[in-house]
Amino acid sequence: MSRSVLFDTETTGFEPLTGDRVIEIAAIELVNDLPTGAQYHVLLDPERDIPADSTRVHGITNADVAGKPLFADIADEMLAFFDDAPLVAHNAPFDFAFIDHELSRLNRAPLGRARMIDTLVLAKTRFPGMPNSLDALCRRFDIDLSARTTHNALLDCKLLAEVYVELTGGRQRGLVLETEQGLSFAHYERAANRIPRPMVVDEATLATHEAFISRLKDPVWRQE
Repeated sequence: MSRSVLFDTETTGFEPLTGDRVIEIAAIELVNDLPTGAQYHVLLDPERDIPADSTRVHGITNADVAGKPLFADIADEMLAFFDDAPLVAHNAPFDFAFIDHELSRLNRAPLGRARMIDTLVLAKTRFPGMPNSLDALCRRFDIDLSARTTHNALLDCKLLAEVYVELTGGRQRGLVLETEQGLSFAHYERAANRIPRPMVVDEATLATHEAFISRLKDPVWRQE
């Protein structure tokens, strides 16, 4: 069983080194690249104003984060959900940079780039020269985008999880696994309930078998 975590952030802007902060974190657990239903989601007080331009992108206002926890308050629970799993994100260096900057403010270790799986890189490899934004990939894979009016981190995670399944072939692997499990259970159930039936062999078949084994050296049929 292979566990990974797919995550997304929303921020006050594009550059943590000039004071932009994380205001939303969402994460979804994957096992064998398929969502398990376990998720983590939190809105954060960035300790600064959210610019109107950023609000137009993700829909999060200053009022939405008023009274919400600080990153310092949730760092341990976020890291516990991440555990030591590989971390999947779209344009992952952006999200890693923001989370790592928040961790550095607390003198905590960064996430580690060795854990990074960037679905944007996967998409560019599979569809070179084509648009590979999350919206474009959802349209390419016929994934419903009707609820995505802004860049909500949790919704983006759920959409990206579907995209990631398509990019990695996870749906086919999951289908094969479920099919094999179903067939194995059905086969076991039939075998457990099967009633033995005697096999009646006619004289001609017995004679043919006897002639065949007579040509063999020390056949097992004649060993006691």
